[in-house]
Amino acid sequence: MQARIADKLLKRLDLLRRTVRRENDLFIGLIKCGEGVEEFVANFDYKAFRYFEIVGLPELIDAIQAYYDNLNMHFEKDEILITTKAGHDMWPGPYGDKNGSRKYLLSSLDQSLKRLKLDYVDIFYHHVRDPETPLEETALALDQAVRQGKALYVGISNYNKADTKKIMKIFEELRTPFIVNQPSYSMLNRWIEDDGLRDFAYDKGIGLAVFSPLYQGFLTDRYLNGVPEDSRVGKGNTWIGKELNEEMLKKLNALNEIARNRGQKLSQLALSWVLREGKVTTVLIGASRPEQIVENVEAIHKTEFTSEELEAIENILKG
Repeated sequence: MQARIADKLLKRLDLLRRTVRRENDLFIGLIKCGEGVEEFVANFDYKAFRYFEIVGLPELIDAIQAYYDNLNMHFEKDEILITTKAGHDMWPGPYGDKNGSRKYLLSSLDQSLKRLKLDYVDIFYHHVRDPETPLEETALALDQAVRQGKALYVGISNYNKADTKKIMKIFEELRTPFIVNQPSYSMLNRWIEDDGLRDFAYDKGIGLAVFSPLYQGFLTDRYLNGVPEDSRVGKGNTWIGKELNEEMLKKLNALNEIARNRGQKLSQLALSWVLREGKVTTVLIGASRPEQIVENVEAIHKTEFTSEELEAIENILKG
């Protein structure tokens, strides 16, 4: 049942279950915006994409509105896929903190729809598993969002294989259109392989829309020669800054050499690698400059690797 639902969505939206390669293997998410976001959203060429994720964090409301207003200038709602999620701190008070309760999820969705001036979103995600809330309550809340006509499909994010399997069983009993999990995944963060989530989702027909494929910017040319003062690590704006040591720099430069031999930049290599086996549905990319998006889109044209390239990459990553 779930595999058929995902396959049907692919045929209509060219998004889930990458049985056919299209130019939708990458999608745009507004998670963090650098300076000049207004210019960015005003001048970006949206026509290359059909999937947009709107993350309703309070500090991004103005940017979100600018982002969505520009989408409206380029597309009719039925031409694109818009998703949103809830799970982290959203508003002050006892019900707005990080959780997965029915009240929190449905209230968060109502707030997002109001800000976006929409009647519904295409996919509504629960952002992160809440150990304090029974999975049944979270699943019922997501199911209710669909039954109320406020979401067409539901998804989860940051759920491991075990919890994905549990909530999937509940969704099957409820006949909820659950189609996607959104975990982190990159060359430097391969937990979905070790956990078994990647193969499980593929076998069960659940889409994987992965985020942080460039590992907070590590897998770009930004840090090949050290740490620029105006970078995320230089400003202390990333929790993984301490990992950028001499050993990591050596790995990044070795990977960059493979990228150069393939006619790619390091960021393009990293995105191509994530998509290499067809088990990842799509990749969430974000940028502070439009040219970064244009550059990264090129990765979808080189997702094939030789056995020698894959072996060399594995040796580098294993250190």
